[in-house]
Amino acid sequence: MPTVTHAERTFKTSIDIPEKRRAELIELLNARLADSTDLKTQTKHAHWNVKGPNFIQLHELFDDIAPHFDDYADLLAERAVQLGGVANGTLREAASASSIPEYDLNAVSGTEHVKALVKNIAKFATLVREAIDKSDDLEDKDTADIFTEISRQTDKDLWFLEAHVQA
Repeated sequence: MPTVTHAERTFKTSIDIPEKRRAELIELLNARLADSTDLKTQTKHAHWNVKGPNFIQLHELFDDIAPHFDDYADLLAERAVQLGGVANGTLREAASASSIPEYDLNAVSGTEHVKALVKNIAKFATLVREAIDKSDDLEDKDTADIFTEISRQTDKDLWFLEAHVQA
């Protein structure tokens, strides 16, 4: 008997989205869940390691942004489970599945950390907008709405970060 992997396991649900579409949505949700978990740790890395004249301001800004990724992870994971899937939410799963580039581990100054976060959060923002469209294509307005909520806050966070490097 073949082993069913964690990612392939599904559960019955009364949600009236056909199983094939639910499977695609669960895969999409888990992909962005991995990205959210990765970005939480990247943002905390910046928070812990930032140096320079704007230290306290950036240290606090990074600490304000990091929990947003926890919020996104929770929304994404719970939706995947609501659709009958399994949330692939361990750190190891996130590390192996994330679409986000590796953080610039040579960043030291505030500007370097801001630029590293902007680059990677902007990648996430693009993937989230694609997920909105994909969820719409799969006729799941609820999942599209979750991605839209994430997109709005991500764009706001990018605005706050980019303001530190725009002149």
